[in-house]
Amino acid sequence: MAEYRDLIYAVGDGVATITFNRPRQYNAFTGDTLKEMTLAVESAASDPEVGVVVLTGTGDKAFCAGGDVNWEKEGGLERQILEPYLFHQVLSFCPKPVIARVNGYAVGAGNHIAYFCDFTIAAEHAIFGQNGPRVGSPACGGIVSYLTRVVGAKRAREMWMLARRYTAQQAYDMGLVNVVVPYERLDEEVNRWCRELLALSPTCLRILKASFVEEWSYLLGQNDQLRRHLTTPRFWSEEQQEGASAFLEKRPPDFSRFRQP
Repeated sequence: MAEYRDLIYAVGDGVATITFNRPRQYNAFTGDTLKEMTLAVESAASDPEVGVVVLTGTGDKAFCAGGDVNWEKEGGLERQILEPYLFHQVLSFCPKPVIARVNGYAVGAGNHIAYFCDFTIAAEHAIFGQNGPRVGSPACGGIVSYLTRVVGAKRAREMWMLARRYTAQQAYDMGLVNVVVPYERLDEEVNRWCRELLALSPTCLRILKASFVEEWSYLLGQNDQLRRHLTTPRFWSEEQQEGASAFLEKRPPDFSRFRQP
């Protein structure tokens, strides 16, 4: 069994529960966290005792608040260009059903990690949304465009380009969430879905999931234009740093000087 620093991994009754365990950072991740998450999901995928995977966060404040802004400000994204944005592929190609147990904020990467899970079960106080344009933190390719298959093109553009916040009920109404329950019933509801899935044919579930992934798998690629933008030194040295600094200094960012092509 691997040892983890940033998460808790537990297996019981056919379910692997993987928990972001950085509560002081609202379960925001660093590159090291995502490496651990990848290892944990792959471990669950290969474990014959596991039939369902549950992703969640420690406490009742946050599922995951995306990338740790302090880590980003210190150049974490620059050192790992594109790598932080591949975890959605790990979730997509995991042959077992993955449930997002959303126990609070699911924003930024926390939001798209949740919508790449097969099912999302949210507590009533959960909040969903993207952060990218607000803090100058990029995402591209399948991470972004897959949301159109979940909530439709107009809602997907609204969520990604305006970086608004949505309540759990609003997320349910737009199809981002399967069910919303009071926080005190969250574990009961997740367990109910796990038991239902564990009673079904694992081979059928595996084939069905692979079929869903096949339909949009071409979106997982990163095209040359996106790579050019994401590897532009000016972006990493200035624009992204402005977003991170403004967030940490609790001031509005000034991106006006970056509007030229």
